[in-house]
Amino acid sequence: MIETYFVNSIPNWFSDAVIDSIKTLPFLFFVFLFIEIFEHFFADKIKDFLTHSKKEGPIIGAITSSIPQCGFSVVASTLFSEGYLTKGTIIAVYLATSDEAIPVLLTYPKYLPYILPLILIKLLVAIPCGYLIDCIFKKTVLNNTFDHNEIGIEGCCRHDITNHKKRDFLIHPIKHTLSIFVFILIITVILNYLIESFDIQSLFLLKSRYLAPLISSLFGLIPNCAVSVGLCLLFIKGTITFGTMVSGLMTSSGIGLLVLFKSIKNKKEIFQILFILTVIGYITGLVIDFMV
Repeated sequence: MIETYFVNSIPNWFSDAVIDSIKTLPFLFFVFLFIEIFEHFFADKIKDFLTHSKKEGPIIGAITSSIPQCGFSVVASTLFSEGYLTKGTIIAVYLATSDEAIPVLLTYPKYLPYILPLILIKLLVAIPCGYLIDCIFKKTVLNNTFDHNEIGIEGCCRHDITNHKKRDFLIHPIKHTLSIFVFILIITVILNYLIESFDIQSLFLLKSRYLAPLISSLFGLIPNCAVSVGLCLLFIKGTITFGTMVSGLMTSSGIGLLVLFKSIKNKKEIFQILFILTVIGYITGLVIDFMV
């Protein structure tokens, strides 16, 4: 009787959030297990492509960054701060990076058809924008004295993805799965409560076709994995449009921007990059929403 009372006393918005979040656990684990294996075998090769790219920089950076993984935006930020990548290449990397978007969308079968268009849109925007930016900012410095082999690629949970032990193939996917599960649970609980209690679209000015992509683009600049998770869940809940989600994911590059802030002393250059990302993200989402 006490158990029945306890169950009945739990609000539906909370219980639904817990149940929906728990359902994502097995999908998240297998996705991150695949990513861990992929990173182990290909991370060094991709790092070499990035460091040795010249004219091909934006296209190589965009394609490699579109693959779901933890640390390529981080290593790209480090290489850029050392003068080894052009501004066009680093912006192409950021634009193409989906952070946790792909793993989250993979856990919701109904939204699988959106994954390929998302990747293609980001690539089709990132590559030409990267080359255009390199044409505008013609100062291209490749630091041939920089030993790129000293760079380790770190994931969101601060592990080195280029030097694995056997146990890491289970430990890191489990840690990453639990970390994203917590993000999903917290964000879903908050969203369910807001949806049931308020007009969430009006609350966040998300009804405006012009304001929503801008808010999403600015939101995406926050250097945290929870941002891309939150954007995907807002889309899944029907709170934002596909275009608005894309705006935020265009500017969301995980902790790559955080590394940039720590590594580059010229903050004016960083804010220039942030401004370019925001403008591109905003225009992309706006165009998508008008076309759909």
